[in-house]
Amino acid sequence: GETKAFLLNSSLLLDLVLEVVVGRSMVISLLINLGSPVKEVRRASVLCLQALSGVVSHFHLVINHLVPKTEEITSDVTYVAQDLATLFEELQREKKLKSHQKLSETLKNLLNCVYSCPSYIAKDLVKVLKEVNNEITKPFFAAISDEKVQQKLLCMLFDLLVNCKNSHCAQTISSVFKGISVNAEQVRIELEPPDKTKSLGTIQQTRRQKMQQKKSQDLESVQEVGGSYWQRVTLILELLQHKKKLKNPQILIPTLFNLLSRSLEHLPAEQGNMEYTKQLILSCLLNICQKLSPDGGRIPKDVLDEEKFNVELIVQCIRVSEMPQTHHHALLLLGTVAGIFPDKVLHNIMSIFTFMGANVMRLDDTYSFQVINKTVKMIIPALIQSDAGDSVEVTRNVEGVVVKVIHVFVDALPHVPEHRRLPILAQLVDTLGAERFLWVLLLLLFEQYVTKTVLVAACGEKDAILEADTEFWISVCCEFSVQHQIQSLMNILQYLIKLPEEKEDAVSKAVSTKSESQEEMLQIFNIDTHTSKQLRHFKFLSVSFMSQLLASSHFIRKVVESGGPQILKGLEQRLLEIVLGYINAVAQSMEKNTDTLTVKFWRALLSKAYDTLDKVNALLPTETFVAVVRGLLDNPLPSVRRKALDLLNNKLQQNTSWKKKIVYRFLKLVPVLLAIVQHKKKSVEEQAINRQTALYTLKLLCKNFGAENPEHFVPVLNTAVRLIAPETKEDKNVLGSALLCVAEVASTLEALAIPQLPSLMPSLLTTMKNTSELVSGEVYLLSALAALQKVVETLPHFISPYLEGVLSQVVHLEKITSEMGSASQANVRVTSLKKTLATTLSPRVLLPAINRTYKQIEKNWKNHMGPFMSILQEHIGVMKKEELTSHQSQLTVFFLEALDFRAQHSENDLEEIGKTENCIIDCLVAMVVKLSEVTFRPLFFKLFDWAKTEDAPKDRLLTFYNLADCIAEKLKGLFTLFAGHLVKPFADTLNQVNISKTDEAFFDSDKDPEKCCLLLQFILNCLYKIFLFDTQHFISKERAEALMMPLVDQLENRLGGDARFQERVTKHLIPCLAQFSVAMADDSLWKPLNYQILLKTRDSSPKVRFAALITVLALAEKLKENYIVLLPESIPFLAELMEDECEEVERQCQKTIQQLEAILGEPLQSYF
Repeated sequence: GETKAFLLNSSLLLDLVLEVVVGRSMVISLLINLGSPVKEVRRASVLCLQALSGVVSHFHLVINHLVPKTEEITSDVTYVAQDLATLFEELQREKKLKSHQKLSETLKNLLNCVYSCPSYIAKDLVKVLKEVNNEITKPFFAAISDEKVQQKLLCMLFDLLVNCKNSHCAQTISSVFKGISVNAEQVRIELEPPDKTKSLGTIQQTRRQKMQQKKSQDLESVQEVGGSYWQRVTLILELLQHKKKLKNPQILIPTLFNLLSRSLEHLPAEQGNMEYTKQLILSCLLNICQKLSPDGGRIPKDVLDEEKFNVELIVQCIRVSEMPQTHHHALLLLGTVAGIFPDKVLHNIMSIFTFMGANVMRLDDTYSFQVINKTVKMIIPALIQSDAGDSVEVTRNVEGVVVKVIHVFVDALPHVPEHRRLPILAQLVDTLGAERFLWVLLLLLFEQYVTKTVLVAACGEKDAILEADTEFWISVCCEFSVQHQIQSLMNILQYLIKLPEEKEDAVSKAVSTKSESQEEMLQIFNIDTHTSKQLRHFKFLSVSFMSQLLASSHFIRKVVESGGPQILKGLEQRLLEIVLGYINAVAQSMEKNTDTLTVKFWRALLSKAYDTLDKVNALLPTETFVAVVRGLLDNPLPSVRRKALDLLNNKLQQNTSWKKKIVYRFLKLVPVLLAIVQHKKKSVEEQAINRQTALYTLKLLCKNFGAENPEHFVPVLNTAVRLIAPETKEDKNVLGSALLCVAEVASTLEALAIPQLPSLMPSLLTTMKNTSELVSGEVYLLSALAALQKVVETLPHFISPYLEGVLSQVVHLEKITSEMGSASQANVRVTSLKKTLATTLSPRVLLPAINRTYKQIEKNWKNHMGPFMSILQEHIGVMKKEELTSHQSQLTVFFLEALDFRAQHSENDLEEIGKTENCIIDCLVAMVVKLSEVTFRPLFFKLFDWAKTEDAPKDRLLTFYNLADCIAEKLKGLFTLFAGHLVKPFADTLNQVNISKTDEAFFDSDKDPEKCCLLLQFILNCLYKIFLFDTQHFISKERAEALMMPLVDQLENRLGGDARFQERVTKHLIPCLAQFSVAMADDSLWKPLNYQILLKTRDSSPKVRFAALITVLALAEKLKENYIVLLPESIPFLAELMEDECEEVERQCQKTIQQLEAILGEPLQSYF
């Protein structure tokens, strides 16, 4: 219907138009309709334009161009747009100036229409004109002389961009804008909000306007966001991102800040929509700054006034926003501005870094990490450079700010992704300057551990966390040079020295005006905000970290890689001095607090400080070290002197070979150390512990250098010997050390020590006599033993005058030390000393002393005989053959005297006597083993005569038979060479002590039965061994007959009561008889033996019958199948026993028969 109406009206319209002056809007409407989707409307519009072609108008050019194309326009909806484009293109190519003027005139009129028409019309017109855009090129735009036209053209472009829905169009506009050269002022106008362009008439109007604005501000802001204004701004800013040709870009800065400010005024709900716009604004500002200052330096005031640069607004933008991208844009901008307007950024530096600590540092992505690094790299140098170094106050302020900045980083650390922590801190310190600020970072890390980490850590985890943290702190340090690390340690110590001892001290000091050092101090660890415990923990942690750092493989590797300790160029000595100064301070605090609860803390801190000293010491070249120690030995504080000695001792214990020059330096310390030992200190009584340590140092010096330089150590021996003299009432520990020193020096000096022996040996022996004191202080005892050992080892030929005393003391000490247990140090030392005496002294020196000492020993034989004899036994063991030959008679005399021991103590406890006698016998046997048959035979007979002479005490027989038993065991088969002479005495004695044959007592003593039992035991044991080891057919018929009855009769000898009888028979007699049968090896002798034993089965005593029965079985067990020949005569006896009145005997008989069957392998029942 509309179309019909339009067509109808168009003819009427034609008539009207010719009458009326052609209106601008009419042409515009017709032009718009040429692009209408309806074919008929397009046809009618061309007709109308045809009618207008005769009329003069601004659009003459366009109308004349379009009229001839009626058919094309009617049939193709897009034709008009393309056609207009070709028109402008052709005109532009024209060389004539006139054509150009026409062209710009027409365009200008068209654009004016776009401006003045209602927006719905403008929108459609722009569609028709869209292809014309492509023709707005750089020369074309520049050719438009009227700036207003340029402005309108821009405005139209931007509006077109806002309204176009088609991406091709947007791209075209973007490339057009990129191509043309624009003045920033023109863009600024486009960015201004619409209301700003209306100029306000009077002041009253302005006021009214303001009032209304206030009321409707909230409303307006909402509308504004809703409106197209921000959309348009965003699109323009997007275009500006890539704009290269922009004149006077600084003109935009106030406008951009204005936009930023307006974007921040929005309600929180809409802030999200604004984030992108904010990022664009910040990015534009950054681009402008980079354009104005390509090298990042300051910009002259006439180009850009710093007042126009609103840094606070950027910081506020960071605060308000929650988007990391916005933060990153703002931080990068601030970094750039720091170089251009440093003061403005420094003013806001804490806000910037506080924000970074709370947000950006917690993100784990490479971009955030780069933003942090860039910000640090750009802002920090501005801060450091702001201190020109000409004003103490400025320097203090800058340092104060740096501490706060580092604090922010340290506080953020627990939230920073782990793998980013080290690079971030290293970058920060590197930018600040490690030699000035690494120590501050370390102290703040310690402070954080003490105040925060400890509270969060669960009980069991504290150690693990501290270990991990320490590892991390060491890694941070090792990012920097060794020199900077050492410098930092010095700074830390100097800072710790300035800290008050206790929190209370700080409070009282503050009241009496801040002390000078507090004034100068950087506020790193704030005393007021921490507890006393935290202050103590902080100090302890700082000091213990130092020793851990210096000992860490990471640090040592760094030293080696940098070229070894020489690169320190004296820094290490300064560090050592500062450590010592600190030790001095701590030692004083400890003395001051001995009676308070904190004394434990001071002690621990001192120990840690000493630990650090050790580690620094390890870095020192030896020459420097000796000089430093020498100085320390004069320090007024005993604790420092002691530490110096400890350091020296540690050094001397490293097995290093030193150069002559250095050895000479060490030796120069000897007189200094002797002065300490003799406590010849002016005005001070030297502490015992220091004197003790100095003696130890002298010992080490002697061990290291004594052999090459003995003369330096003669005075040391003299001093030590004077110290151990009994009349000097010395401290036990000092004495112990003096004794150890004597040991070392005497063994090193050798012959040079001989003049001291007359003073040394008596003192040593007297020392060792005070048993009670020795045992109470085992160290003292060990030292005395060590000294004695060394002297004996070194000067064996010069100690004969003192040997008796030495032997007595050693024997005496063995008893005492053996009670401490065989593993105890003292017991080991005594054993070692005995060995030294036995093995290093020659017989001509030792044997006379042994003879003389025996008289003393005998008095206290219970405790001393064993140890004494063991020395002689070991000595005999190492004697050479010729020595033994030359000293045999001397030894024989000695043993004959010693063997009389039992006879001389005949009424004592037999067991005790036996033990002691065995020690003597063992010693004698040790000699016997070394003798030849030729030399042993006379000795054996001498002993035999000694025991058997008329008036000899009977007890000697006990000793002799005991000796014979022991020799038989040692010589085995060889003993049969000498045993022939014993057969008759043995047979006689066996009968003499058999109570079934005689009533006479053998010994004139109350102990007769016991002694007889013992004698029997020795004889039976000795015979058993003779029979056992006999390979030479020692038991001839005569000897067998001599021994048979005395032995078999022992089955009836119930000497010593039933229990003793039973034990003797089973353990001694039966094994002896059984072995006797084996040794006979002759059935003609077996028969009488077997028969004699069988006869005993008819004894009236069941005990004897029982014993005889077991003996028969033992015989059979030894003779095995040979016993078969003896069986016929045994059967009748066994048959009788099968019906014995004693049940026990009867049972045993049955058992015996069973076992005989097993041995012989045939049944015996048929015999019965």
